[in-house]
Amino acid sequence: MQTDPAIDEFWRECRTALPHLPERMPEVWAFGATPEHADGLLALVLAGTKTATASSLWDYEHTGDPLPAVGELSIILDGRGAPRALLETTAIAVVPFDQVPASHAFAEGEGDRTLEHWREVHERYWRQHSENPRGYEPTMPVVCEEFRLLRSSGEREDPAGECRRGLPARG
Repeated sequence: MQTDPAIDEFWRECRTALPHLPERMPEVWAFGATPEHADGLLALVLAGTKTATASSLWDYEHTGDPLPAVGELSIILDGRGAPRALLETTAIAVVPFDQVPASHAFAEGEGDRTLEHWREVHERYWRQHSENPRGYEPTMPVVCEEFRLLRSSGEREDPAGECRRGLPARG
């Protein structure tokens, strides 16, 4: 299987900066359904505003993809397919759509961060972009995932060994 050299390089940089990471590359994916959506949600992650996401359990069941798990790593792509962030899943809960808590909506960081906004945006998303034939229902099971940003592209280590955000160092 051939991989993208930019993703391979990003993973090497992550493993150099964080030597405790496993050798095996994690799953690589992007937020949202369009390049613009991916970039907007990624920007929230990089700003520290977005620390959670939600997925349809029915989509996982339909595609056969495994559910995310606590401790799992993910490389997040921007809308052009470039690797931009390394996330670690910190919590998972499967909750009916109409019972997703306001705290989760706030952690997703979108819009005004209210539960009302979260419900409106996610209902619309699942009605338009579900990977399963059931689409959206008010009581559908939602995978609520919390994560932390471990590293982003553009981070570099300072002389004290701490990661700093900024532009890549120039040679």
